[in-house]
Amino acid sequence: MGEMAVREEKEQDPRIPRIVSCIRVVPDFPKKGIMFQDITTLLLDPKAFKDTVDLFVERYTGRDICVVAGVEARGLIFGPPIALAIGAKFIPLRKPRKLPGEVISENYILEYGTDCLEMHVGAVQPGERALVVDDLIATGGTLCAAISLLERAGAEVVECACVIELPELKGREKLHGKPLYILMESR
Repeated sequence: MGEMAVREEKEQDPRIPRIVSCIRVVPDFPKKGIMFQDITTLLLDPKAFKDTVDLFVERYTGRDICVVAGVEARGLIFGPPIALAIGAKFIPLRKPRKLPGEVISENYILEYGTDCLEMHVGAVQPGERALVVDDLIATGGTLCAAISLLERAGAEVVECACVIELPELKGREKLHGKPLYILMESR
């Protein structure tokens, strides 16, 4: 499993080491030089998976968040149980041509190429408080695209939440001051 540094504010939480131990690092995926942080091994451990969701639920309960937006693909895994637990609606932010209705789109650059996110028109109402969920922040391009989509629709993005941060890629700096909550850093 991968070597991770636990965020200081979570060092005392006994759930974090179990979560960290369940994340596998896959070298040279999807291309040479990338150290891919694989959360699928976390999903194989029901206790660690539940602990991960619970840590986010504990943070966002009572914060008047009415929208949880999950970024394809792995944000679609973590987002729905968080949304259900805090009583918020879930909105999938998908790759092109995956949503059947009218969409708005946002292009972005990521660590190993370019991509696009789409969201259904009307999924978010002006003034709704939103949380963006993904498994990992690297260069920040995906989260920036998600924030942009939600804000274009009139939502107030309260925070972004990820399991893992790759701090050496400085994605946090590209969020233009939007709060980012993570459980652990890769190193």
